[in-house]
Amino acid sequence: MKANSPYLVRGVSWTPRGPVLGLSGAEGTAEEFQLAAGTELRFQVLTTPGVRHCLGYSTVEGLTTRQQFGCLDYSHAERGFQCGRCFSRDDFRFLHDIHRSGIAPPGLQAYVDQEHWLYVATFADGASKVGTASHRSKFSRLAEQGAVVARYVGWAEDGRIIRHLEDAVTDHLGLGQAVRSAAKLVALANPLPAQELDRINSDKAVEVRLMLDGGNGLPGSHSVSEQWHRPEAAKAVCEAGPGVLYPHELGAGRHGLRISAAHGSYVRAGIDDSEVEFLADLSRLKGKRIEFGQYSSDVPAVQEFLF
Repeated sequence: MKANSPYLVRGVSWTPRGPVLGLSGAEGTAEEFQLAAGTELRFQVLTTPGVRHCLGYSTVEGLTTRQQFGCLDYSHAERGFQCGRCFSRDDFRFLHDIHRSGIAPPGLQAYVDQEHWLYVATFADGASKVGTASHRSKFSRLAEQGAVVARYVGWAEDGRIIRHLEDAVTDHLGLGQAVRSAAKLVALANPLPAQELDRINSDKAVEVRLMLDGGNGLPGSHSVSEQWHRPEAAKAVCEAGPGVLYPHELGAGRHGLRISAAHGSYVRAGIDDSEVEFLADLSRLKGKRIEFGQYSSDVPAVQEFLF
């Protein structure tokens, strides 16, 4: 990464090479910052606190082809991470309601027509959710969400069917479809034992499979019993025991993090002049403009994070 050159942060994603921080360069070029153990992430945030920039929009040409377009003037985000103009151009705006409306551009229709998976994910405090993943994102979807334990519980021949099954699980079992990012981070600082989390997830998965096999399934789908395998490197975040939350707001100011492990969008990292490793959520940088350089984090007083 070039020092003293602005980058727009697109968020954390998991690739076959591991976790990366996605960036857009000054000319709109797509770049990646590897979040491997031993990496130093030193930057300052250029965006005004409380502001997020639009990340642009996507068009979908088919199952494996899509194009990403940057926002023309780095407008402030109005809906999630998009300005109104980019939201109106984004093919994925149809995705969350396509199973009810049936409305979507042809390329997105082709994307939805691939096989999909239903899963139950459990996080560090035992909170669980039901969710869906396309076959192409079967592994990465759960890795990026920061699941500690997860099991696939259903399969469907397309995305419309799987979304109906997801809604049915929520309606019949009360299992929600989202867990807040901030809650996941706090949970990682005081996680339940690994065996207890596995038991919680297993019990929830059994409930869902029984529901699907008990007459609440749909044609073109069936229940499955398959364990999701969490990245081995994430163990240092998920099972390290009580941790210390990073005491500074990542979305503002200057920071210097020495990353030792990553899990979802969360990292365990040290800072200069401190022996303590902190837990930080890099999703706080999404939609922010940053520049890299020889920056450091302020060292908090001992009592701020130990008592």
